[in-house]
Amino acid sequence: MQQPPKLVKVKDIKDLGRFVASVVSLGQPAYLIHFEHDNKHIYGFLAVYHDYYNLYGLPLFYYYESDKQLSGNYLAVKMSDREEVMVTDGVKPGWVAVPIINLQSKPEFLTI
Repeated sequence: MQQPPKLVKVKDIKDLGRFVASVVSLGQPAYLIHFEHDNKHIYGFLAVYHDYYNLYGLPLFYYYESDKQLSGNYLAVKMSDREEVMVTDGVKPGWVAVPIINLQSKPEFLTI
């Protein structure tokens, strides 16, 4: 039986950036989706749990909710002496840049 994604709300955009940057640093492609829902801006990342007891393949949607749209097309993370996370319009050398894909509307399979 297919289950809808379980929702995991993060506290800050930096938390979402850190999570997605860790996925990218492991060699996995990643992107964030953005859509408006109930006058909020939702930024999220779809992930799948593997090897977790009987929940193999459980879809998870990690997301951040904002009152306003973030200005930029990438969430950039620099993991050096001090972590830096920013939304930007381009890719910077030495940074992990994750594209933000703007959707027309909330995907039907998400229940936020």
